[in-house]
Amino acid sequence: MNKKRLGKQKGRFLDSAALLEIQNLLANMPRRKDLLIEALHLIQDEFHFISAKHVVALAFEMKLSQAEVYEVATFYHHFDVIKEDQAPPPPLTVRVCESISCEMSGAKKLTEDLKKLFPIGSMSTEKIRIQAVPCVGRCMDAPVAVVGKNPVDQATPESVKDCVEKKDIQPTLPKYVNFAEYQKYGGYQLFQDCLSGKIDKESVITELKNSGLRGFGGAGFPAGSKWEIVRKFQEPRLMAINIDEGEPGTFKDRHYLESDPHRFLEGSLIASYAVEIEEIYIYLRDEYTAAREILLREIVELQSAFPEMLPEIHLRRGAGAYICGEESAMIESIEGKRGIPRLRPPYVAEVGLFGRPTLEHNMETLHWVRDIVEKGAESFSSHGRRGRKGLRAFSISGRINNPGVHLAPAGISMRELIDEYCDGMLDGHSFYGYFPGGASGGMLPASLGDLPMDFDTLQEHGCFIGSAAVIVFSEHDNAHELALNAMRFFAHESCGQCTPCRVGTVKAIPLMEKKIWNQPLLEELSQTMEDASICGLGQAAPNPLRCAMKYFQNEV
Repeated sequence: MNKKRLGKQKGRFLDSAALLEIQNLLANMPRRKDLLIEALHLIQDEFHFISAKHVVALAFEMKLSQAEVYEVATFYHHFDVIKEDQAPPPPLTVRVCESISCEMSGAKKLTEDLKKLFPIGSMSTEKIRIQAVPCVGRCMDAPVAVVGKNPVDQATPESVKDCVEKKDIQPTLPKYVNFAEYQKYGGYQLFQDCLSGKIDKESVITELKNSGLRGFGGAGFPAGSKWEIVRKFQEPRLMAINIDEGEPGTFKDRHYLESDPHRFLEGSLIASYAVEIEEIYIYLRDEYTAAREILLREIVELQSAFPEMLPEIHLRRGAGAYICGEESAMIESIEGKRGIPRLRPPYVAEVGLFGRPTLEHNMETLHWVRDIVEKGAESFSSHGRRGRKGLRAFSISGRINNPGVHLAPAGISMRELIDEYCDGMLDGHSFYGYFPGGASGGMLPASLGDLPMDFDTLQEHGCFIGSAAVIVFSEHDNAHELALNAMRFFAHESCGQCTPCRVGTVKAIPLMEKKIWNQPLLEELSQTMEDASICGLGQAAPNPLRCAMKYFQNEV
């Protein structure tokens, strides 16, 4: 018998073999609650699932209740928690993205074709499963499938099958600016000037405020003002960097991470200097496997180059939960909990990570800090159109010739983006409408394609720019179906904490699946979700359906 009672664990028996496996996996990892999700990742990576006996053993090893480990593990989509009477999943999972851009590019047919290639009951299905998933952050290359951890861009059944047969399940690292290359062209000199006192903290913050830089995670709060606010609270202070970009249509953070990672790292260090930050926590989307490998390598290089000069830097993996893009949900996740948004006040700036004052930022915001402080506020603020200031990195996908991350002046219009940056619409497609800020930002018709694209310019039309995740659709697409895709996404990603969001998103789906919508009922449901949801997910979930009713009446 390898099962016995140890300690005072209640419920399931502790399996001594499973305990040994957990101890070997965790090795020298500290047994702290905030590392629970990291420990769950190690188990999932090793065994491709998390068994009941591993839940029990992990709870014992980390001195947590079994219920606590179980509720965290089952909250996140990327953990396969298997009970004793369940068969484990196949060792290889092929994930097919079916969010908006990929659905427009034929993702559903791709899923069906792959299921025919690997039919249930065949020998292959014992080793492979096909899984439809939400956005994986590669919308410019739609449709996308992920074989193990290797993304297959512009995927076809043949290209996916080829990866499976070659066991090509790990991503290839892209070419990027490494530490030596970054330092060769002046990288980290500004940070050293800060530490030496050549540049004082107040001037850094002043330059940032004068630039007009705002948070690019979606909320758009002025960055310099945020630094001032956090700095006023008592030490020790922490920083949490949100790179869990799960908004359908956005992939700009991945683009910057996989091309020039040190620019945001230096921006983080300058922020830590100005705000007197003790530790930095980087929360990275789990789908970004290549970016994680890059960061692991480059942070080691950075720490070796500047020993005893840096705040402590922690890299944490998300686990497949869009809700963790919300700042307080991300903080809960970093602390090893379910990603449940907090009620406010108190705000994160005062009571954030581990109860300390916390500077929370999106990665792209920090990407601009070095340029602004080094070259002056006008180097950023001088750009813009229609009275707007600054630059925006637009993640653009859909029916255009040149999808990708395009750096353009704030206030540019959608038509200008399509013509000047995207090389026009695809042949045979005419501009019909667009999502200006991902699924949550709502959608607008082509007749409103001349509006300035920036913070505070789209609200009167029922939309917002958010993280500038732009999805362009044509007359070959159906706004009704695109709005329904967005609602299914929100229903899947709701954390379930509040009833208006948890139930409202689910109830909206069958109403939207009808050919003719019950618009008064859908509006009543939308208003309830907007008024009573705790966080932005439930509040913004009705935006696409409301826009469909307002601008695409002929379809609903």
